[in-house]
Amino acid sequence: MTTTLSGDPIDRSRYPVDPWALRETRYEPEDLGKNETLFSVGNGYLGLRGNVEDGRDAHTHGTFINGFHEVWPIRHAEDAYGFAKVGQSIVNVPDAKIMRLYVDDEPLLISVADLESYERTLSFRDGVLTRELLWRTPSGKHVHVKSRRMVSFAERHLAVMDLEVTLLDADAPVVVSAQILNRQDGFDEYHMTSTAMGAGFDPRRGANLSGRVLQPVLHDQAGNRVVLGYRVTESGMTLAVAADHQIETTDAYEVKTQVEQDLAKQVFRVQATKGTTLRITKTVSYHTSRRIPPVELVDRCRRTLDRIQAEGVESAFTRQRAWLDAFWERSDVEIGGQPALQQAVRWNLFQLIQAAARAEGTGVPAKGVTGSGYDGHYFWDTEIYVLPFLTYTSPGYARNALRFRYTMLDAARRRAVELNQRGALYPWRTINGEEASAYYAAGTAQYHIDADISHAVSQYVAATGDRSFLKREAIDVLVETARLWADLGFWRRTAGTEEDAFHIYGVTGPDEYTTVVNDNLFTNVMARANLRAAVRNLRWLADTDPSAFRQVLNRLALTEEEIDAFAQVAEGMHVPFDERLGIHPQDDDFLSKEMWDLPNTPADKLPLLLHYHPLVIYRHQVLKQADVVLALHLQGDEFSLEEKRADFEYYDPLTTGDSTLSAVVQSIIAAEVGYADLAETYFATAVYVDLADLHHNADAGVHVASVGGVWNALVAGFGGMRDYLGSWSFDPRLPQSWDSLTFPMTLQGNRLRVHVLHDSITFTLETGDAPEVPLVVQGRPVIVTREAPLTVALTPIEILPGRPLLRDIAGSVREDGSIIRTTVPDHPSLGDSYDVDLGSLQP
Repeated sequence: MTTTLSGDPIDRSRYPVDPWALRETRYEPEDLGKNETLFSVGNGYLGLRGNVEDGRDAHTHGTFINGFHEVWPIRHAEDAYGFAKVGQSIVNVPDAKIMRLYVDDEPLLISVADLESYERTLSFRDGVLTRELLWRTPSGKHVHVKSRRMVSFAERHLAVMDLEVTLLDADAPVVVSAQILNRQDGFDEYHMTSTAMGAGFDPRRGANLSGRVLQPVLHDQAGNRVVLGYRVTESGMTLAVAADHQIETTDAYEVKTQVEQDLAKQVFRVQATKGTTLRITKTVSYHTSRRIPPVELVDRCRRTLDRIQAEGVESAFTRQRAWLDAFWERSDVEIGGQPALQQAVRWNLFQLIQAAARAEGTGVPAKGVTGSGYDGHYFWDTEIYVLPFLTYTSPGYARNALRFRYTMLDAARRRAVELNQRGALYPWRTINGEEASAYYAAGTAQYHIDADISHAVSQYVAATGDRSFLKREAIDVLVETARLWADLGFWRRTAGTEEDAFHIYGVTGPDEYTTVVNDNLFTNVMARANLRAAVRNLRWLADTDPSAFRQVLNRLALTEEEIDAFAQVAEGMHVPFDERLGIHPQDDDFLSKEMWDLPNTPADKLPLLLHYHPLVIYRHQVLKQADVVLALHLQGDEFSLEEKRADFEYYDPLTTGDSTLSAVVQSIIAAEVGYADLAETYFATAVYVDLADLHHNADAGVHVASVGGVWNALVAGFGGMRDYLGSWSFDPRLPQSWDSLTFPMTLQGNRLRVHVLHDSITFTLETGDAPEVPLVVQGRPVIVTREAPLTVALTPIEILPGRPLLRDIAGSVREDGSIIRTTVPDHPSLGDSYDVDLGSLQP
């Protein structure tokens, strides 16, 4: 029951349509947390929430560094062998955003200030957050205030911010207090407990760490530069932050500096005159490490700041624009005739690159670096929803993310041993490589993460031709994950057949409303692809580089017999299918349950995970996200169009959309099987997940997997692109209300621009060394050359009206002859009385 949008879900009087920016023209405190997320700036390493410069009014102050975390013991009420023991949570690091302004000793407090004009803009072209306002002070003076904030893509460890103040109609004393403030994670600057990130039960939010998290190691000041250094209490990670300050004014001023263990402050006192502009510029550098002492990190901060000081601050803004120009040239998706959607799409794509670009040596957190939701953990979200975008637009960043998974391989091997398995089992959620999911049923049991990583590796290698990465590192990941599947399952004769099949029991698929099941379809299909990928690439390596192949055999203690066993398991994998219903069961027990009657479920009982015990949910046919539908997308060449349509029509009415990962996949398959209007509806829901706060938790950070899914829905859903084993095909599904769809793709170093109209698709080979690129359009092979764009006419497809409904499948008959019924679990009152006929309970 994904939220259905009617019209534009955004208040355009406050957020006007702008194809290259998100603009806010009116400050309102009611949605402060959401806007702090929407106006965040980051580069994948460092992220600054969109808190106001004044440092007082905030839902949740936040400055985050990817992978910088604390650890803490997980206390299970009832412990058991193999349960995750150590939790990991991203740390809220010292905040350098603060630039407090006082005029006549009166502070600018945005929530109560008399603002005659106000505008805040996040520019997707420049990667800069600006704010401009006209403030009428309590004494009646008019002050024009303008600020800029940027986290550099070109300089990984750099943030720049400045503040301009102009008195328009009178002289006045002006004070700017530029600070770096260490608020302990979970507390505000006065060390009062913050309610912002943990009020009420919601498993999607992060944990509040107690006690002192950052232990002060050093603090220093020299001229206009201040420095703070810390060590994390339990994880031992280290951090240094340094800031330079520069003042530009013709008025008289003085500077006071104060540096303590949790505060570094430079206060500029200016005798400001009417019509004179005062500018304070702050350049900030953060460096972190797992083990290097803070004193060495301080040296790194100094080198970063010295370089910017020598080049000039404006050069950082110039390089930011050049970096983003190159990014948009290879990544922008254009929708003809839909300016509001265009703005939303670009905001989503900009958030993707802010989450991933400089995530070097780390993963991509589920919230990027915009909030502490999900504790800053890495999930399968990266491989399935984010990496396709990176692989086809910025393959170097995709390689970084996959190489990070390779560095986690030893921890994954240890985890497999802990669960009595061979091979490697990657953690469901983690920062440091160790499993951090305390709830095994919907966490550790999601073994499919192994196959998801394998899928991303295979997709990356095929799309880029990066065989070097495959030979040296990725092949180890493919083999060790394949090993786990071969060891996890078993051979058994399937009822009604004459052949043995390979079964996998006791796992959880992506749908967290159905846990610890047997023969989960998504898991089995993806495991089969994982096994095939290992065999295919091992045999390629044996044929093309025998020496490297022998090294793999020796390094992994791998034999030819084991490789043959991988192939046998893959081809013998059980893929459940119900002949009577004509669909693929989500697992071998799913169809035996009664259906949850979603249309008659009260709105105040959604999302289900916040209102029903997991056991209540597990007993029903109801989905947080349809993992069968996701399998139809990721392994689409394994299913016929008829099977896809039947599966979609069965599972779509059962899908709550409680997961932000749901709408994008539903959109892709709805488009493929012919539900054009429904595909467009799902897409609109996905693209506005955060912008319209459709899940009411955008304050905890951007839903990075959902924004990655937006690109997938555009390119794979409406663009109809499929990539099966290095063969790229297109079968577009352009919505009737769109004039066109245009997007670039990088295939093995060659950039292709795709332009979709209702009756044709055009390919232009723009860059690269290949003289031609072979493609498939609606089943017909075509060749794109450098000589001229290639235009191919499209054959119209069948369009299905409406959407699948629960009443269309309720009352279906199972294979055993029983009828599937619908129900809504109620919440009986403790005061209810029951009249029970004891005689009816007798055998």
